[in-house]
Amino acid sequence: MNVIVSNKYQALLGTLNIDVIKIINGEFSVEELVNQFSNFYYNKMIIDVTAIKNYENVNIMRELSLNFEMDKVILLLDDSPVVNSANYLSQLVSVGIYNFTKNVDAIPFLIENPNSYKDVAAYQNFNNYEPNKVNTAKKNEPVYTKMEQRIIGFKNLTEHAGATTLIYMLKKHLQDEYKVKALEINSTDFEYFNDKGLESADFMNASIKIANNSEADVILVDLNDGPDSICNEIIYLIEPGILKLNKLIRSDYKIFDKLKNQKIVLNRSVLNDKDVHDFEKESGSKVFFNIPCLDEKLDNNKKIIEFLIALGFSRLSIESEKRWHL
Repeated sequence: MNVIVSNKYQALLGTLNIDVIKIINGEFSVEELVNQFSNFYYNKMIIDVTAIKNYENVNIMRELSLNFEMDKVILLLDDSPVVNSANYLSQLVSVGIYNFTKNVDAIPFLIENPNSYKDVAAYQNFNNYEPNKVNTAKKNEPVYTKMEQRIIGFKNLTEHAGATTLIYMLKKHLQDEYKVKALEINSTDFEYFNDKGLESADFMNASIKIANNSEADVILVDLNDGPDSICNEIIYLIEPGILKLNKLIRSDYKIFDKLKNQKIVLNRSVLNDKDVHDFEKESGSKVFFNIPCLDEKLDNNKKIIEFLIALGFSRLSIESEKRWHL
């Protein structure tokens, strides 16, 4: 079920043929919206941008992005010169807001097919970026990530499931055959690996970091609490201990329903093949790969190579097992 927050376009949004659980009308601060919906379950929130107080100020939209899961929010923009300026739209993308439209008929499509960064990258104009200033000049050539570039996000579903260290190991094994970068969002743990190919950013600058690494074949992203939408692939990590699994299920008892058809990877796992089969049966899910506890100091690890080959990195190969640390 969906939520509608409307103001100027109340009547227009009322024509949508979608399931709606709640409608509020008027002008609201971001804080007021947070108070109303912080503990309210919904599928998508459709917001008439004029319902947000001071919406022409991009700092207000940044506040919105900080407080809501933006892949669940769809903005219906108005026809004001500020909102339709190249600078405003560029800044929406920069703060992680990708689902916006001026066409109410596009909203049902966005409910089922939310935009990723690559869908709105053309709006981003880094050369003319000036915060809080309307840019009426002609846009420069838009910045795109390469179509063949893979941006793979890693998200810990159980506490401390090992995304940071796993990304470090994956990068070490990829870098001889691929141009690879790694990025962590809202954290600085990468600095302890002393590797210049590992970068950190807050989520507002993550899209810019990705665009600035357009020459990379693959970018590995430690998402932490950042937006999934900056990646074109997501890997969900689970450390399958009883305590951590029970905590995960208690925090969201529908978690495995939400993960159907997603890449679930067991990391730091002590499960054998039979255990993994039992896990799949009990959770109603499919495990993409089972990674045991590994020594991150090793330069060559057969299990990491097998995982990368399963992900489609075909330039890698399993050679004589004498070279691998098992």
